[in-house]
Amino acid sequence: MRSRTTGRAGVASPCTGVCRMAAADDPATGALAGLCAGCHRSLDEIAGWSRLDEAAQRAVWVQVGLRRRQAGLPPRADAPR
Repeated sequence: MRSRTTGRAGVASPCTGVCRMAAADDPATGALAGLCAGCHRSLDEIAGWSRLDEAAQRAVWVQVGLRRRQAGLPPRADAPR
């Protein structure tokens, strides 16, 4: 998976290039309803990413990790530490 650096703070974006909003939970793929099937962010989180400060971007990453766990997926290796 690749991550792109965006935003003023320079935290790598969770975007994976698989941009598809899930209409329903899909246990087979780990997609969660209302979130991007690739990065597990909401539309608001995706649209606002470049305007978020570093702390807020890191908070989105925390949410991505929690959502991946909820979906039964492993943590992302490229998540900021």
